[in-house]
Amino acid sequence: MRIISGTHKGRKIIAPNNLPVRPTTDMAKEALFNILANNYYFDELSVLDLFCGIGSISLEFASRETPSITCVDSHRGCIKFVNSISEKLELDISTILSDVYKFLNSTSGNWDIIFADPPYDISTEKLTEIVTLVLDKGLLKSEGLLIIEHSKRLDLSSIIGFTKVKTYGSSAFSFFSK
Repeated sequence: MRIISGTHKGRKIIAPNNLPVRPTTDMAKEALFNILANNYYFDELSVLDLFCGIGSISLEFASRETPSITCVDSHRGCIKFVNSISEKLELDISTILSDVYKFLNSTSGNWDIIFADPPYDISTEKLTEIVTLVLDKGLLKSEGLLIIEHSKRLDLSSIIGFTKVKTYGSSAFSFFSK
């Protein structure tokens, strides 16, 4: 994995082989950040990264000087890795070791961007639960955006709050708003 842009542009990040991750491809990540760059100023955002894995998305936001980034993952090794990379690169990324659903049920936070990259074999019902929790609990700011990365074979357009989908290779990003 590499960081696409910002202060750490081009930096390669090598994750340990023993982590259960499927990092977002560089092509998909670059396309996603191009979309976001047309709508947001990165240095004014607050970001929540759910199922953060090795922190690929969070590191990209941090490299673009996003001031408030929180990563949530239930795998201790993933959180440890994100902490070590953010410390090494002197990036301010907060991490929380927690089940994403427990976290969403208990938090009262409010973010501009919530990004979720759950395992591709997750059920549509569990993805719907993420959207429902985020929207019903008011976890998005007024112009906020929830983005879920998933297999392009999955159609989330019937979930409330859906606005669009963009596909890149075998991945898709579904966008949701209030």
